[in-house]
Amino acid sequence: MPDNPVISPARGLLIAAPSSGAGKTTLTLALLRALKTAGRAVASAKSGPDYIDPKFHEAAGGSPCVNLDAWAMTPATLTALAGGQAQGQDLLIVEGAMGLFDGAASGKGSAADLAARLGLPVVLVVDCAKQAQSVAALLHGFRSFKDDVTIAGVLLNRVGSARHEKMLRSALAPLGVKVLGALPRSEDLVLPERHLGLVQAEEHGDLERFLENAASLCADHVDLAGLEEIASGIAPARNAEISLPAPLGQKIAVARDVAFAFTYPHLMDFWRQSGAELSFFSPLADEAPSSEADAIYLPGGYPELHAGRLAGAGHFRAGMQTAAKGGKLIYGECGGYMTLGSGLIDAGGARHEMLGLLPLETSFQSRKRHLGYRRIKSPVGMPWPGPLTAHEFHYASIVSEGAAERLFEAEDAEGTKLAGLGLRAGSVMGSFAHVIAVA
Repeated sequence: MPDNPVISPARGLLIAAPSSGAGKTTLTLALLRALKTAGRAVASAKSGPDYIDPKFHEAAGGSPCVNLDAWAMTPATLTALAGGQAQGQDLLIVEGAMGLFDGAASGKGSAADLAARLGLPVVLVVDCAKQAQSVAALLHGFRSFKDDVTIAGVLLNRVGSARHEKMLRSALAPLGVKVLGALPRSEDLVLPERHLGLVQAEEHGDLERFLENAASLCADHVDLAGLEEIASGIAPARNAEISLPAPLGQKIAVARDVAFAFTYPHLMDFWRQSGAELSFFSPLADEAPSSEADAIYLPGGYPELHAGRLAGAGHFRAGMQTAAKGGKLIYGECGGYMTLGSGLIDAGGARHEMLGLLPLETSFQSRKRHLGYRRIKSPVGMPWPGPLTAHEFHYASIVSEGAAERLFEAEDAEGTKLAGLGLRAGSVMGSFAHVIAVA
C-alpha cells in the first residue's frame, strides 16, 4: 500500500457502560445527531466486531463508521484507523461493546483496552432506573479498576424524576466525577432487535424520526460542550502501518443488500487503497456479479430471512455458477457461506435451494449460538498469507457436509485448537468466520 502523508492529530472519546443494555448505543446515536445538528463535524467508530451498530452510526452522524478491535487488530492498525477516521473532524466518538471491561474469553480486547491503547477518556453511561445512591459505589469501582483507563464523565440514563436526578447527583458529588447529563426514561428511545442484535438500520420503519427525537432529548439534557471539552488527542500514524488482508482479486464483485450487509468498511477501504476495483450487486434483486470481476465476495448478513427470494433468483444463480465454472475465486462468509451451500432450512423448517457450489447444508430450525474470536490460517491456498484474526457469531447449524477440503485451521481467543472451519471446492470457498485483520 502507498505510504500516505502523516495523519494530523484529532480529538476523541469513548462511550461505554457497566454492562450491555444500559442504553449506550441509543445515546451514542443521539450524541452524533445532536452534535451534527449543532454544526460540529463528528465521526464515529465501534469497538469490536459489529456490523449493525455502525450503520446506525452512519445514519446518525452522516459519515461511515469504522470498527476498532483491540483483540483482532495490531496497535499500529488501531492507531492508523482511528487517526484516519478522525482526520478533519472536530470529534471522534467511539462506542464500546458490552461492559467497559468485558472482552474475549481470554479477557483481552475490551472497550477499556481500546481506550487505553488510543489514550481516549471514557464517558460511562449508567442505567439508573433501579438505583440511586448506589451509583456512587458503581462509579468508584469502575474508576479505580484499571490505572490506564480514565473515566472522565458520566451520563445518567433512564432517570425517573427530578428528585431521582438530584439524589444521583448528590451521591456522585464527593467523587468529583463530571456528570455530563441526566436523561429521562423514554419509550421513544427503544430500537427493535432480532437474534444477532438490533434490526438493521435499513430496515427501521422510521429511523430519521427516531434519530431526531433522540437528538432533541440529548440536546435538552446533555452538556454537549462539556462532552467535547473532555476529549483528548489521538496520536497520528501512517496508513502504511495497517495490517489487513490483501484484496481477493484485482476486480472484486461484492454482494450488497439487506441479506448480505455485513462488510467491514476498513476492509473495503483497504482493498480500494491497495488498487482493487470494487463493484456491487444485489442477489435479492436477482443481480449477477459483474462478468469482468476476477473475484466474488459474498459477505454475511441475514440470508435465512430471505431464503425463498434467494432460491428463486435465477439470474444471480446463473451468474455465480458461470463464475465458478470459469475458475473465478468465490469467497463467502457466514451468511454468504450458507448461500454457497446446497440448501438452507429456515426457522420454520422449510428447505430452500441455495447455489450448490459447496457441499453444505445448513439449518436455523434448531438454533444454537456459536460465538467468539478466532485465529485462523488456511492450508489450502487462500490469497491471504499468514494467520488472520476473525470472529464467529451465528445461530445456524450444519446439517451435512460433503467431500471438500477444510478452508481454515482455527483456535479460539485463549489459544485452544478448534475443529477446522469452512470448505473449499476448487476456486469456491467459505466459512462461518468473519475475517477482521492480519494477526
